[in-house]
Amino acid sequence: MERTEFKEYPEISDSELEAAMQFAVGSVVKNLGTFTDKFQKAYSENGFYQPIENNYWTTGFWTGEIWLAYEYAKDHGMAKEAEALRHAGEVQIASFMDRIVNKIEVDHHDMGFLYSPSCVAGYKLTGSQMGREAAVKAADQLITRFHPIGEFIQAWGAMDAPENYRLIIDCFLNLPLLYWASEETGDMKYRDIAEKHIHTAVANVIREDYSTWHTFFFDMKTGAPDHGATCQGYRDGSAWTRGQAWGIYGMALAYRYTEKEEYIDIFKNVTEYFLSHMPKDLIPYWDLEFTSGDEQPRDSSSASIAACGMLEMVKYLPENERGYYIRVAKQLLKAVYDKCAVKDYKESNGLVLHSTYSNHSPYNTCNHYGVDECNSWGDYFYMEALTRLMKDWNPYW
Repeated sequence: MERTEFKEYPEISDSELEAAMQFAVGSVVKNLGTFTDKFQKAYSENGFYQPIENNYWTTGFWTGEIWLAYEYAKDHGMAKEAEALRHAGEVQIASFMDRIVNKIEVDHHDMGFLYSPSCVAGYKLTGSQMGREAAVKAADQLITRFHPIGEFIQAWGAMDAPENYRLIIDCFLNLPLLYWASEETGDMKYRDIAEKHIHTAVANVIREDYSTWHTFFFDMKTGAPDHGATCQGYRDGSAWTRGQAWGIYGMALAYRYTEKEEYIDIFKNVTEYFLSHMPKDLIPYWDLEFTSGDEQPRDSSSASIAACGMLEMVKYLPENERGYYIRVAKQLLKAVYDKCAVKDYKESNGLVLHSTYSNHSPYNTCNHYGVDECNSWGDYFYMEALTRLMKDWNPYW
């Protein structure tokens, strides 16, 4: 199912990977003064992130950048930088422990986004027992949102409200926290809930043409599937680009943890839908409804997320199928590096421009913010994709 037009695109070179990662690590180190005791806001404003408390669903991505930078610094003999990065990571782990103990803005499904790239990462890299304990507590919090009727983890909102009885495609990336918790504790309850959610999500958020729903609702009394909708995409029937990218990465992770063969084909088809809707410059629009020439915002973060998903999946594919996805991931990263990556610290304290957090349309309920800016997951997954291409990386997810 290889797309022939992708044979024409350039791939990011080894020297460009090195330059991109060196700049990213330098940027993270440079920003530790502002963002050690504080965290980055979800999106930049005029190219610059403002500091916030650890009280939003996106703060784990900045800590993830710190740990990725720490790995690079340690691997490249940058002892002083590695020490500073480890210290900052440990400060932030303590903040995440405080957050979960005191239940500060944790009543939603984004525990994986918060605790996998921060506390699980810190535990894997340094043996942090505080990181381990905080992440297990976060997994305990996440499973409180599981509905046995319908078998899914509810995204947000009061658990007893019919209008909130829904999952969203993003949750695929929250489930690795549960698998990790079962591996660490030996308690299979976390894994069991993750498997049930994956089954329900795959059966409902992926449409017949392999485009994806952002949100899917269920009947509160019976658990029966009700309807799909969007809060983030252009309209209910379109494919929100970042959601499709979560689907790519999510199916790779779903296969890794379940080894269900049918997930390989779903991964390939969800990826094909994404790639078949790329504009000519390979920087995705915020919704796959839009293609070359449309006057719509881009979402560069989706390219990096999709690349990470492809690079995860190649580990489980036959050798003769790996090259295509590695090449496409390198082509997406080349486009992001050339057209969106920050290359001057005076331009931005982020890493990747031209992302879209939330774009309002006549047909959705979105707020309008973080449009054509950096956003924290765009920066994080860009660094993760670079790292995956540069070394045999042990994922935080």
